[in-house]
Amino acid sequence: MQYSKFWNSNSQVSVDKQKKLSSKTGMLMAYTPAFLVGVASFWIFPHEGLRFQLISFALTIHFFKRIFEVLFVHKYSANMILDSAITVTLGYFITTATMIYSQHLTQGFPEPPIDLKYPGIVLFLIGINGNFYHHYLLSKLRGKGEKEYKIPKGGLFDLVICPHYLFEIILFIGVSFISQTLYAYSVAIGTTFYLMGRSVATRKWYLSKFDDFPKGVKALIPIVF
Repeated sequence: MQYSKFWNSNSQVSVDKQKKLSSKTGMLMAYTPAFLVGVASFWIFPHEGLRFQLISFALTIHFFKRIFEVLFVHKYSANMILDSAITVTLGYFITTATMIYSQHLTQGFPEPPIDLKYPGIVLFLIGINGNFYHHYLLSKLRGKGEKEYKIPKGGLFDLVICPHYLFEIILFIGVSFISQTLYAYSVAIGTTFYLMGRSVATRKWYLSKFDDFPKGVKALIPIVF
């Protein structure tokens, strides 16, 4: 994405004339519509079953957490291209709305033979709390006004460079278990592969920038990957 550490400064010439906004504003813009979709779903579909209510609640809480982190946790030091912000916003909005509506379409159908919603709740809670905790640790790496990157420490950062991605994957697996729809499973699988790629790129970036980066620290899964 064109607001992260992977954005190549050599490409700046090609984007000088494009409209930009602060990364904080861009991410707030990205998450808010998806959050509002979750809130609105309780009003639009007030008489749905427990599984629908759980999936709407989980998605609403997920994006509320993201907005909270943008406002009070994350420290941003770059700008975001407006076109990228719009693309990300639409992606989150469409994915959230589609997941909720696909859950609505299952109303009246028989329940799955194996009920995974309660294990899904457990995974969701583990994922959202683990993700928040490691985002908090990342936010403490920089003091006020600092912009340089540092090697993260604490939590699972001593084992993997992207524990926040690991917990986000756990979160979306939990969401897919709560939902038990093909669309939710596809989102979980897509998120997993995307964050696997991001974690590998992040580890390579740290290895290239820091000579003292611990070689035993994996990308995403302790010891394994």
